[in-house]
Amino acid sequence: MTSVLDIVVTAVDGFMAAIPRAEPERAALERCCLISHRGEHDNVHVMENTLAAFDRAQRGGVWGLECDIRWTGDLVPVICHDATPGRVFGVDTLLADTPIAEVSFNELRRRASQIPSLRELVEQFGGKMHLMLELKQENWPDAAVQAEILRDELAPLMPGENYHMLALDPDMFARLPFVSPRHCLPVAELNVGALSRYALAQGCAGIGGHYLLLNERLRLRHGEHDQRLGTGFPGSRNCLYRELNRGIEWVFSNNAVAMQRIVDEALDRKR
Repeated sequence: MTSVLDIVVTAVDGFMAAIPRAEPERAALERCCLISHRGEHDNVHVMENTLAAFDRAQRGGVWGLECDIRWTGDLVPVICHDATPGRVFGVDTLLADTPIAEVSFNELRRRASQIPSLRELVEQFGGKMHLMLELKQENWPDAAVQAEILRDELAPLMPGENYHMLALDPDMFARLPFVSPRHCLPVAELNVGALSRYALAQGCAGIGGHYLLLNERLRLRHGEHDQRLGTGFPGSRNCLYRELNRGIEWVFSNNAVAMQRIVDEALDRKR
């Protein structure tokens, strides 16, 4: 079901797309790091947060992947946005509305085989694409054990160099003592001011959020502390150019391959 917020965001994107923007300078294009939001998917032929969606983003030359970590009942970290698999995978009614946290990994794999484990993600894309791993706000029944599991799963990668942790609720970062705040990115919805203050106080990587909410004042403030803004979700050439022209490097996108093509074509024109 389409929410009021979805309608407003779509209208804003349409308005912003109609405003002409100058093509960014070469340096801004070269700094651009596009991040595929849940992979390159349409949820018809290729489903979100699957290895197939991530593979399409990689083949399209995209820099990074954004994906979501949840836990099965037997404490296997898996990649899925929703607490239940029904919206995306339409699995049988027995499992569609059952929380992932209440089923074993083997049962989840049997019923919704496209949902990958974190280990599969790291093995296939770790070190090849930058991973933006969002911790979903949910109960951790054995927080110490779960932290160790994540530490072990991510051990082949370097925080900051190969991955960052994301969360809408920054309290989730405290569950990962092996990850420095410098490699954590709180993501704002409408609470931009509070999360901006948190990011500055804790020395985070920066702050993420919708491109209209992360204004120039915030960009300059965080830039003074060597922090980045991660903005989403430009859906047109003009929206993308707007972000790059104001010095944004991390751009989250629902159609990252198309946005990457725009950047590549602009770079070709400057050679």
